[in-house]
Amino acid sequence: MPPARAATVNDVGIQSWIDTLPIVTKYWLGATTFLTVLANFGIFSPYKLIFEWSLIKDRFEVWRFLTPFCYAGPFKIDMVFLLYMLYAFSRQYEAGGPYNTGAGGGTADYVFMLMFGAASILATYHLPGPPMEPIFTRNLVFHVLYVWSKRNPTAPANIWGVPLKGAMMPFAYLFLTVAMGNPFFDMLHGIVIGHIYYFLVDVLPNVHDKNLLNTPEYLIDVFGIGEYHPEVAALPRPQQQANRGGIGAPPGRVNAPNNPAAAAPARGGHQWGSGGQRLGD
Repeated sequence: MPPARAATVNDVGIQSWIDTLPIVTKYWLGATTFLTVLANFGIFSPYKLIFEWSLIKDRFEVWRFLTPFCYAGPFKIDMVFLLYMLYAFSRQYEAGGPYNTGAGGGTADYVFMLMFGAASILATYHLPGPPMEPIFTRNLVFHVLYVWSKRNPTAPANIWGVPLKGAMMPFAYLFLTVAMGNPFFDMLHGIVIGHIYYFLVDVLPNVHDKNLLNTPEYLIDVFGIGEYHPEVAALPRPQQQANRGGIGAPPGRVNAPNNPAAAAPARGGHQWGSGGQRLGD
């Protein structure tokens, strides 16, 4: 019947779109959407998702190490913007070749970058400064955006149709948020953590010849070298290198900033807009 046929076509379209997402972005976006919807429909309280050390320590609620990075806030326009920014920034970074800290600039390196960002955000959450809610999705998104901007300083981008260079993206969003009188400390927090990561994986090795951060071997064992594919990750390490063209730069070194004259990435450009709003409570 026509209605059933239309539903099938839509299902195929959604599944095809999901299949185009890189694996880390797919699961991070999926988990954030899933938990946000359940919390907003009252399946459980958003309080169950926040970071609360006393409950982790006393009640062993260990999921609170992860869920603060997977909640986009109550149903309103800010939530939609945050989900879009998570999708756009994470996808662009992951598909464009993350910093190389030992796994060929691939999935394992991106997972390590997110782990470093999340751990640093949790460790610095209680430092003196403006009060910040214990939900860190936007912090981590801006950590990713800042590192991307350092990796692609001359890449074309835009906010609300205003053309920008990649290096200006995090600060343009920050400026718009401040100008609109919305809370911004979570964005600034993520940018600072992103700069620390950039300094450790780029400035120290290349300027001072000191290598402090490498992607752990266990992540390379799980995700392989380069972009994650199950059939490639299951191969012995030498075969992974042959299939992926080697691991690229030595551990701790990053690829040079992208050439602005190079072709645009195959998975979309950098036309990111609709920003500057208060994203998520």
